[in-house]
Amino acid sequence: MACLEEGVPFVNGSPQNTYVPGLKEMAENIPGAVIAGDDFKSGQTKMKSVLVDFLIGAGLKPTSIVSYNHLGNNDGKNLSAPQCFRSKEISKSDVVNDMVNSNALLYKKAEHPDHCVVIKYVPAVGDSKRAMDEYTSQIFMNGLNTIVMHNTCEDSLLAAPLIIDLVLLAELITRIKLAKDGEELRGMHPFGVILSYLTKAPLVPDGTPCINSLAKQRAMLENVLKACVGLPPDNNMLLEFK
Repeated sequence: MACLEEGVPFVNGSPQNTYVPGLKEMAENIPGAVIAGDDFKSGQTKMKSVLVDFLIGAGLKPTSIVSYNHLGNNDGKNLSAPQCFRSKEISKSDVVNDMVNSNALLYKKAEHPDHCVVIKYVPAVGDSKRAMDEYTSQIFMNGLNTIVMHNTCEDSLLAAPLIIDLVLLAELITRIKLAKDGEELRGMHPFGVILSYLTKAPLVPDGTPCINSLAKQRAMLENVLKACVGLPPDNNMLLEFK
């Protein structure tokens, strides 16, 4: 609330439910306000949003996604509390929803892969986060394909550059003005949707589709920045070479 009242952009880097309805309503009624989030997307979830998008796009049907993490920094300690873990579990699990819903040939209505997320606090490993993932997909003739991944990384060193990028982009949003033909210029919606490339659970206005595919999120951000300098958006058709 203090950030909104002072006209300072606020990005929620944790999975906790900071944006309660009253706070979102307040942001929508303050000109120039910017709020974004939730939860920095730095490692395991970023890879998940790429791999699941690839599998579904290739016609393979993920039926089971199991993600295990252990880490020993303060983030790991906080996540050992059941209430904190539940919010992280939701932000890590929901990242595949729009990709699953995009393919009605693979998934029936309301059908989703079995998705399990485990996070354990192991003080001895410190900031060195260990992530192990298993993706099982149904392929041709009801066969199964399983991809197993192991990732070790310094958790804080992945998150720090995201904070810098988010600060720069959030400030930029406050200076972007747009308008339809015949209308006056206005600022962008206070929910910083174009920052979703850097967050696990993008904050979007009611009625707006939530996009988690990393490639689509990056394309959105790139094309908005191109529009700001008068360049056409990418379309990848390359008709001039066909």
